[in-house]
Amino acid sequence: MADSENAKEAPKSDEKRTYHVTKNAETGRWQVFLENGTRAIFTFATQKEAIAKAKELSKKNDRSFVIHKTNGAIRKKDYSKK
Repeated sequence: MADSENAKEAPKSDEKRTYHVTKNAETGRWQVFLENGTRAIFTFATQKEAIAKAKELSKKNDRSFVIHKTNGAIRKKDYSKK
């Protein structure tokens, strides 16, 4: 089997990616970022603010979102947008 067959495919540009709400361990701020993103799109002082923004973005862009706990575990998934 060739290495290219074992490699995970990169998301296609037309595929829907999920928004994630996580707490940044270094800054202590809550962040919203796209799945496989390298940096936060938005940062907030509270999780409530970050969740509100993720909901807004997911509705506007027809995507789902995932809320993480402070330890990184998944708190809630919203699959209403796929």
